[in-house]
Amino acid sequence: MQFLAGNAVALLESGQQYFPALEAAIERAELEIFVQSYIFEDDRSGRRIADALARAAARGVAVRVMVDGFGGRSFVAGLESRLRDAGAQVLIYRRELRRFSLQRHRLRRLHRKLVVIDGCEAFVGGINIIDDYEPHGVQHPRYDYAVKVEGPLLEPILASAHRLWRLVAWASFQRREHHPLRAEARTEPAGEIRAAFVLRDNLRHRRAIEEAYLEAIARARRDIVIANAYFFPGRRFRHALAEAAARGVRITLLLQGLADHPMQAYATRALYPYFLACGMRLFEYHRSHLHAKVAVIDDHWATVGSSNIDAFSLLLAREANVVVDDVGFARQLRGSLEAAMAEGAQELRASDWRRLPLLRRGLSWLAYQCVRLAIGLAGLGRVH
Repeated sequence: MQFLAGNAVALLESGQQYFPALEAAIERAELEIFVQSYIFEDDRSGRRIADALARAAARGVAVRVMVDGFGGRSFVAGLESRLRDAGAQVLIYRRELRRFSLQRHRLRRLHRKLVVIDGCEAFVGGINIIDDYEPHGVQHPRYDYAVKVEGPLLEPILASAHRLWRLVAWASFQRREHHPLRAEARTEPAGEIRAAFVLRDNLRHRRAIEEAYLEAIARARRDIVIANAYFFPGRRFRHALAEAAARGVRITLLLQGLADHPMQAYATRALYPYFLACGMRLFEYHRSHLHAKVAVIDDHWATVGSSNIDAFSLLLAREANVVVDDVGFARQLRGSLEAAMAEGAQELRASDWRRLPLLRRGLSWLAYQCVRLAIGLAGLGRVH
């Protein structure tokens, strides 16, 4: 992980801040746009961004959109042809799964949420291209984060987007897509923030995001705040947190209360007694669906990205996080997390867990065993 100085990194909270900033950047584009997303939904927000991309393609911008074939099934059914007709180039990363499968190669998904505009600004985070208020009936926006980056960090971000585009184009036998970059990365200083771009892939960076977390946790001296949608850490990660708590580090976990994948949520809850016994504070977010994948450590180290803390993100999917070493940014993110906990979360104590009905605790244990079995069948059981 290489930190580069001289960056401007702006925190964007949920789609209400992210989509206007993204749309404005697309409208400014003159040369080239890369988009990578797990979900690109055919809904109000998806069509809004698709329309902006179509307008960019119509004025001669090279628009290159890559969407995961499983998460982007709605995109494949509708928006893909609209963008192609507008002149955009589209690649689908591993077409839709025909049936449920736990084979490791079928679970390697494109989970990044990354956009690069003209080599001069990039968006990285956990926000898919989907309306904040999906599913219908949710009163508050999905709780998530992204960052807008300008400065020297554009070089590795753009290089990764271009490299993956060429790789998937070659694998899809679309050799006509092998165009050189039309816009090189602009690397002149744009701010004063030190930041690093951290990938997880299946070649050179298999454990890079996990190791970035573990190194920061090992160095923590005061406090750790983690907000993560799908939190099912392996043994190394759990022990790192426990060791930090044992040396007096205050650890706060903000996890899903309103679950969009109940099996994973129940499995995580089976780990609550362990976290609480170690002295960690545990909050569940109930105001809306928590989808964030962020952390703040010791008021200077922070990360925003696409990677959950579970075996599928840390050991299978293609992920991308930005790690920031800056007091101002870390304090801003921490303030946002504290506001979310105060306004939309409920703290769960050990006594609260013990008062839960036996049936609910039993369902958590059963879900935990099912998720462990799925991880084992995928060949990842060694990490738990």
